[in-house]
Amino acid sequence: MGQVGTEAAREVADRMAEAAGAWLESLDARQRAVAHGAPPGADPDAEAERTRWFYTPTDHGGLTLHEQRPAQQQLLMRLVATGLSEAAFTTVATVLGLENVLDRAEGFRAGFGRERGRDPGMYYLRVFGEPGGGAPWGWRFGGHHVSLNNLVVDGRVAATTPCFLGANPASSPLLGGTALRPLGASEDLARELVRSLDPALAARALLLPRAPADIVTGNRPRLDHAGEPVPRDVLWRPGPHTPRGAGDPVTELGGDDHHAVAVTAAPKGVAGAELDAGRRELLRALLTTYLDRVPAGVSPMPRYDDPAALDAVHLAWAGSTTPGEPHYYRLQGPRLLVEWDNTQNAVNHAHAVWRDPEADFGHDVLAAHRAAHHA
Repeated sequence: MGQVGTEAAREVADRMAEAAGAWLESLDARQRAVAHGAPPGADPDAEAERTRWFYTPTDHGGLTLHEQRPAQQQLLMRLVATGLSEAAFTTVATVLGLENVLDRAEGFRAGFGRERGRDPGMYYLRVFGEPGGGAPWGWRFGGHHVSLNNLVVDGRVAATTPCFLGANPASSPLLGGTALRPLGASEDLARELVRSLDPALAARALLLPRAPADIVTGNRPRLDHAGEPVPRDVLWRPGPHTPRGAGDPVTELGGDDHHAVAVTAAPKGVAGAELDAGRRELLRALLTTYLDRVPAGVSPMPRYDDPAALDAVHLAWAGSTTPGEPHYYRLQGPRLLVEWDNTQNAVNHAHAVWRDPEADFGHDVLAAHRAAHHA
């Protein structure tokens, strides 16, 4: 970050620390034992837990909304809001509420080995380390279709990825004939962009005529082996809620098809440098639907004011470009990996993740901090 960005990242970190401290202070000893984790990088086991993330309706680790009084829940949401833009906070709140919509759509029968399966109270918050101190600290909020991971080092926000949002249903009817589509812009802009390509570029952008059944990288903490399929059971914390058929790869592809959509170090698809001005604006607008999830002071979106940075972003697509048919896309470039899929539940179940392949969970910043302070 530049000087302005660094100062803004400190201001956001200060707001996070104040909100996290207020929430922790409101908890009793039993709640705090669940809600408070070891500092980032404390030891390998603690770090393995901090970097374990999910987007399924499983135990994400931490204190659930159910286990808190209304005033504590409000303090929790205040902390969550410090890590999000206003639009992203609205989207996250909507995703939580969709659990009720999904429960109705499934006949109020989903269980997952607990009293209620589709449950807007089963979202978890955990704070790692001591907010506002000189040592690194962070927090994680997650539940079905939400995973927010934040790290503060040397008093500034150092990492905000992986950042996952999903929607099931992706589209729900509202009164007056309109629809609720929390992630609709991420779908529509990408489809508009890929359908606008000339035949030669469209052919290069297409990885496969059919789409994988989920995001290719799954929920792996590191992306060094992102080309390998993720078994379904990895998406769930082990326990009675783990679905059957867990050993199947989430992509439901094999052989050459799997290799066609695998994430590789060299980006696949069409580079921004090959797009004309109008299509570059579409690409930039699409990026905002991911990178503007976080407050302006910590978003990397200003990086793409540099034409060279946008040049390096590649768009790749799999599946149909017809609305209502299964599809997948990704954006990939330096310090960037975005994946989207909408294939499940009759193409009404969307996943959208933003990652930094070099710095998810702030591994790089933590290493530099340790080198500087613990040499």
